Order: sequence, then structure tokens, then C-alpha cells
Amino acid sequence: MSEVATTSILPGRGGVMGRLSDLFWRRPNLLLLLMLVPPVLWLGIIYIGSLIALLLQSFFSIDEFSGMINYELTLSTYGQLLNPANFDIIVRTVLMAAVVTLASAVLAFPIAYYAARYATGKWKAFFYLGVMLPLWSSYLVKVYAWKLILAKEGILTWAFDKLHLTWLLDAILAIPVIGGNSLSISYIGTFLVFVYVWLPFMILPVQAALERVPGNLIEASGDLGARPNQTFRHVLLPLALPGIIAGSIFTFSLTLGDYIIPQIVGSSRLFIGQAVYAQQGTAGNVPLAAAFSVVPIVIMGVYLWAAKRMGAFDAL
Repeated sequence: MSEVATTSILPGRGGVMGRLSDLFWRRPNLLLLLMLVPPVLWLGIIYIGSLIALLLQSFFSIDEFSGMINYELTLSTYGQLLNPANFDIIVRTVLMAAVVTLASAVLAFPIAYYAARYATGKWKAFFYLGVMLPLWSSYLVKVYAWKLILAKEGILTWAFDKLHLTWLLDAILAIPVIGGNSLSISYIGTFLVFVYVWLPFMILPVQAALERVPGNLIEASGDLGARPNQTFRHVLLPLALPGIIAGSIFTFSLTLGDYIIPQIVGSSRLFIGQAVYAQQGTAGNVPLAAAFSVVPIVIMGVYLWAAKRMGAFDAL
């Protein structure tokens, strides 16, 4: 009976293409397999293969006398990461990533809350447009624009001068470590640009998480006598936490591996991305550059494992 039904629905067709069409119609899993082969091969060979090559090179070393790569496997290159200069680079980058993530979460939450709870219709469309529009412009253009804004002759310095707040700007720039001659060559400037560029990646997951919070839970909290700050701490924040962690995956990882922003806006002290470029380019120490590259991968691997356990992937 099934053969009769099949024949009536899909009559046999001659030729190679007809037979292939009949075969794929009868065996849809075969068609799915053939469609998955190219991307899986690309992912396996190009992406995973390059990561394996990177990891392998990090176990090589540089001969101190000849400057040539020694292809014997060793952990000595990873030992160099613990040298004070190299370890400072790792700590500096991780701290910047953590501070940028925290600031992005603080700024994103009220914006996302308004969009999830109060914005409707055209106002919600305007919200999405405002969040997404910066992502459509060139990354380099945004960074160079901020360099001009933060420069000594930039509009920010001009605004401080017109408001007679030059003393405040000078006090900020005089802060040890994070200050500098101007905002465009200081850690403060680097931090501001990082937050601006990555903020949309935090807003959207937080907004999605807040959309899932039932409004009656917030109303019930108030009906039971909870103050607004108690409702926020015990109801809203725990339910929005997966979205915050999901957003932090983007902000933390992107800051951790970025090269362009610290290179264009910032001081002369290196971040991991700049250290990788310097070691494989100027110094010619490819194994140490590979070891530096492995550090963000390991950190993000642990971070993603912790985020998964906290249910952050549900908010992506």
C-alpha cells in the first residue's frame, strides 16, 4: 500500500538528476548529511585545525642564540608568561575586561528594563534602531571618532572648558596608572571606548531576559509589602542574571582579545592583543605569541563553562 502511495505521489523520473531527486526525497537524512558536510569540513579543517596549530606552536620555544624556533615540545614558553612583564599584560587585560563588563551591565540594565517593560510600538522599534545602528557603522570609524573626541583639542575637552570644569578633567587625568596627558592616551579613554563599542552586546541579552520576567511577579512582590529595592534584589535581578551573564560573555571576550582599541586609544602599556602582534611581528617570537593567544581561550573556556552552569545560554 505504501509503495502504491509513494508511486502516485512521486512518479519515477529518468536521468541522473531525477534518480537523485527520488533518492533524496525517500532519504531526507542523506540530503541533510550532504548539506552538513561542507560547513563541518570548513569548521573542522579551517577553524579547529588552526586552533590545534596555534596550541601546538605554543609548546615550541625560541633558541636564545640563533633566534630560530626549536620544535621540541616544552612548557618553557608558558613559563615565560609568568615573567613580571608578561604577567602584567595578562592581569591588565583581564582587569580591563572585567571593569568594562561591569560598567556595561550597569549601563545596560536600566535601558533594557525600560525597553522590556515600558516601550511599545514605535518606541520599541526606535529602541532597537538606536541599539543596532552603531553596530552597522565601521568599527574603525567609531574608534577613530572617539580618538578625536577624547583628544586634547577634542569636543570633550572643549565642553569641560566651557563648563569651567577643566580642574575636574585635570584631576581625573592626574590619577596614577589610569590617567595620562589626555583622555585619548589613557586607560580611562580606552575604557570609555570599550564600553561604547560593546554596550549593544550587553543590552540585547539583558532586554531579552527581562522580557521573560512575568509582570505579575513584580506586582505580587509589591503586594506582599516588598520595597522597590527589595523587589529588584530578590526578584528582578536573579531572573535577569542569565541575560547579564550572556551579555558579559560578549563584552568580556571581545575586550579580552581586542587589538585595535588599545592600539589606537590608550597608553603605551600593552594588552594581550598587542603583545601577540609584537611577539610574532617585531620580536619574531611565534611560540610566545601563540602562548599569549591561548590565554584568552583558556579564560573564556572556564568562563563559558561557569556561564552554562548558571543558565546564561538560555538568554542568548
